[in-house]
Amino acid sequence: MLQFICPTGYYGAERWINALVSANTDPEIEYHIAITDELGASDEVLTRSGLPDDRQHRLKMSSKFDPRAVLRLTRLLKKSQIDVLHTHGYKSDILGIVAAKLAGIRSVCTPHGFENAEDQWLKAYLWLGGKAFHWFDWVCPLSEGIAKTIVENYGLGGCKVRMINNGVDLTEVETAISSPKPRETSDFTIGYIGQLISRKNLQATICAFELFHQQNRNARLVFIGDGDEKAQLMELIKQLGLSDSVAFLGFRDDRLAFLPTFDAFVLTSSLEGIPRCLMEAMAARVCVTAFDIPGVDALVTSGETGLLIPYGNIQALSKAWTELSQDADLRTSLADAGRSRVYRKFSAAAMADEYAALFHELTTGKIVEDA
Repeated sequence: MLQFICPTGYYGAERWINALVSANTDPEIEYHIAITDELGASDEVLTRSGLPDDRQHRLKMSSKFDPRAVLRLTRLLKKSQIDVLHTHGYKSDILGIVAAKLAGIRSVCTPHGFENAEDQWLKAYLWLGGKAFHWFDWVCPLSEGIAKTIVENYGLGGCKVRMINNGVDLTEVETAISSPKPRETSDFTIGYIGQLISRKNLQATICAFELFHQQNRNARLVFIGDGDEKAQLMELIKQLGLSDSVAFLGFRDDRLAFLPTFDAFVLTSSLEGIPRCLMEAMAARVCVTAFDIPGVDALVTSGETGLLIPYGNIQALSKAWTELSQDADLRTSLADAGRSRVYRKFSAAAMADEYAALFHELTTGKIVEDA
């Protein structure tokens, strides 16, 4: 099975691939990973995979959309005797489905979410990626919200759509939090881990924190991650006079070890699948606060496994942090319930088993019954 992605870093989709590969226990499945080798690409998904060198592949691309990559991928599929190609992201979907058809093999794609694109070229690529869905044997969204979007917006019949829940590598989380970073302050600390990009809507996080900070001068906000909005977010913080209370730690390999230093985790995204950062925070027993959008609501039941806030309501988000800062027992109960939910429903092991069954079904034509 070849996992194919055009990576720009080591974020949700890339971590998802390695979680799937590392959680596989089926001796009949041999995973390979291929990435595009192009300007701005990152090979961390390969170097962190633990796969032997002969199962790590790089496809040279001379431009952001080099059609010759299709022929290179087709040759790779045949040379490595790949039975199923599994793609992630609009560009890998477009290149991958053509190569799979040329190689005469089965194909699966997993949409991890959709962008709020403004650039006309990106909109065109996203549209073409949506058209590519129709050619795959299976489209496997990782949340009900993404599945609904695919059926309604891209005209894909339910017969081709099979939702398989997102899963998180719980072993990675447990290893990280067993040696947590030292907590440097007793101040109430709100944390975010992820990309600093437009759909994460981090201006809302900052504006909510400004309201909270007015009544809680010792509060801190910590961002871990990088992205093209970092400069303007830092400028906003400067304008609001929050520079001494907000920290940008950049991209960190040891990001999960910071989770125990957070009193609350925040996610104010406008668009998500089932966000891995929330799953990791919940698995680490951190109380989560988030805007109530599709995908997030699959993880968090407000008042039970975290706190959901109506989208865009920064006053309500600030009020939620105030409540949590004043009630440690509430934080603990929500965090414990959140951790339990992730362990029950969103483990990488369960996800890997579902994909193993799907791959066997594709290659043998037989439906694998649940054990």
